[in-house]
Amino acid sequence: MRRRLYFMLPSVASGRAMLDELLLARIEERHMHFLAREGTLLPDMPDLNALQKTDLIHGAQLGVIIGGVAGLGAGIFLVLFPPDGLTLRTLAILIAALGGAIFGGWASGMNAAAVPNTRLARFAERIAQGQVLLMIDVPVRRMKEIEEMIAKRHPEVSFGGEDPPMLAFP
Repeated sequence: MRRRLYFMLPSVASGRAMLDELLLARIEERHMHFLAREGTLLPDMPDLNALQKTDLIHGAQLGVIIGGVAGLGAGIFLVLFPPDGLTLRTLAILIAALGGAIFGGWASGMNAAAVPNTRLARFAERIAQGQVLLMIDVPVRRMKEIEEMIAKRHPEVSFGGEDPPMLAFP
């Protein structure tokens, strides 16, 4: 299990120094992500990917739920009131629910891919002022260690919070 920790760094130079220290602390580069004003990050600093910049995952999850419920309702309606000459069984309900969930997830995910990540909105003002957001995915057992290391070595860094636990294999 991993948790995502957020830190606001005062500058890109501070972010570059933090990258080196986290690498020395055995945090892999694929578990670190930086967000700054457009064009200010150094080329060797890992940027956010599309899943982290947008609400794609949240939108797709919501679409699967809503589409599944709508498909289930449509399937039940088709079984209770079948078209003339057709005999539908319970399998039709499941197929309609599955189809609705797939379509809902796809459609909602496509829309959400154009929406900025709402979890990052609270950092937008400080990023616009030139600060850098650092997101680190750390094992739960190392959270305190990493937080204390950052607080000790970089008192200018402010803690921005944490996300709930994540799966161990992203």
